[in-house]
Amino acid sequence: MMAFIYYALFALAVAAGDQVVKHLVVANIPLAGEVPFLPGLLRLTYVRNTGAAFSSFEGQQWLFALIFLIFTGLVVWEFFKKPLGFTPLERWCIAAIYGGGLGNMIDRVRLGYVVDMIETTFMEFPVFNVADCFITCGCAVLMVHLVLWNKNFWKDGKHDPHC
Repeated sequence: MMAFIYYALFALAVAAGDQVVKHLVVANIPLAGEVPFLPGLLRLTYVRNTGAAFSSFEGQQWLFALIFLIFTGLVVWEFFKKPLGFTPLERWCIAAIYGGGLGNMIDRVRLGYVVDMIETTFMEFPVFNVADCFITCGCAVLMVHLVLWNKNFWKDGKHDPHC
């Protein structure tokens, strides 16, 4: 149970950090305004995203809420009822993914859109936010670790002591 609390607190910290950055952007950069951040790499650009990745599923807030609720249920059910053999690192990745999803869900419920602000200047790429970074990095590390290092995850009869 303590491990779950640590993962939950981390997810809440990710969401809170995301919300703080979004608040600062909204308070200090006008909509569609730009501020240099790391010259040649990134700039801060305040945009509103009513869709998902690359503005897909625009205006489908109910769908995002449903997916998030299902994900929440699966995370809790897996941890307490049907452990799948995730390592502690993989559980931290899941917490990062969840925290990022929570940060974006707070925007969707509160504002009806997600505040994005990180724009790459060295390549064409959609504007994203801190929550998206945690979701993407959490997914990437989770997948790589599951495929390359957690061989027990793929075996039948696995057991997770909730490390």
